[in-house]
Amino acid sequence: METEITKTIKCKLIGLTKRKLELLNREYDNFQHYLKTGEDRGVYSATKQQGKRTYRKIDPDKEYPLVIRKDLMDIRKTDNKLAKYWARIPVYGVRGGVKVALAHQPFSFEEWEICGSKLVRKNGEFFLHVTVKKKVEVKKEYLSIIAIDMGARWVAVSVARHRSKPKFYGKRIREVRGKYFWLRGKLGREKKLRAIKKIGNKERRIVNDELHKIAKDIIDEAEKHNAIIAIGNLNGVRNSNKGKKVNRKINSMPFYRLKEYIKYKALERGILVIEVPEFNTSKQCSKCGSMNTERPSQGLFICKDCGYQINADVNGAKNILKRARGYMLGAGAAVTQPEGERHWHTPQPPMLPVEAP
Repeated sequence: METEITKTIKCKLIGLTKRKLELLNREYDNFQHYLKTGEDRGVYSATKQQGKRTYRKIDPDKEYPLVIRKDLMDIRKTDNKLAKYWARIPVYGVRGGVKVALAHQPFSFEEWEICGSKLVRKNGEFFLHVTVKKKVEVKKEYLSIIAIDMGARWVAVSVARHRSKPKFYGKRIREVRGKYFWLRGKLGREKKLRAIKKIGNKERRIVNDELHKIAKDIIDEAEKHNAIIAIGNLNGVRNSNKGKKVNRKINSMPFYRLKEYIKYKALERGILVIEVPEFNTSKQCSKCGSMNTERPSQGLFICKDCGYQINADVNGAKNILKRARGYMLGAGAAVTQPEGERHWHTPQPPMLPVEAP
């Protein structure tokens, strides 16, 4: 089954000369003035037109990214030592626009269709947000399932049909969250607001990098074992009555970002991601199905009926795995092989919207 995916690549402009910086700032400032007053002080004509189409209502106190039309966005691969990719930004009065270098990108632009871009100015620096799309063929047959449960202690725990041991993700994120939570409290007592903002940005970058690594590890495994990925639906995951400390941990965990990273990275490789209801997955015994269970601690799950004891997050992931198998069978999956070598045929699985962060 073929589907189209879209994502936005954020590229910092590097190596800008004084002249290039002046031209970009002039075009950017004139674009803001044009949007807010209608007076043209010198803005590339196509940029003016695109800006009016993109921004219907203008807030006079807000700064708007400069919009670059699809047919004017030229990004090319080069052998230049400064940068692998260079782009041309259309600027009023400059024939051919301003050629700028994009910070190192592991992304391959030539494999995608460029749909348009926005030039963003932040703290005196410029970033190019490039929207791209391409069509991918989603697999219709799978040999395994990877189920993922997200929780307060671990950002994700995965179990799979092709392995016996669970995988725990997020130790580094938990450490970073704890460190910066303590540091923000200390700086807050000292009323150092600028320092709090600075460390907040650093924390976000570290966590984001870890989330990408987790998503990549899950996708690599799914591709290697030809596995479909099942994620617990996160609706209501933040509505916890388990105390202030647990609530803080749950609300600080970047569940949504990780889920989106997994979805778009998987779809890029033609791997289907499905969401299954998480209702009672943390309370039901994954071995016997009983609801007569208890959680004497955050990490321990005990079934009072069959005596099963297991890590609570692993129990939740195993329940998600069972529900994913039920979904596949309910969707008309044909089981053609013995247990452990099943081929799951998904004739028309529901696709999830994929959007890059």
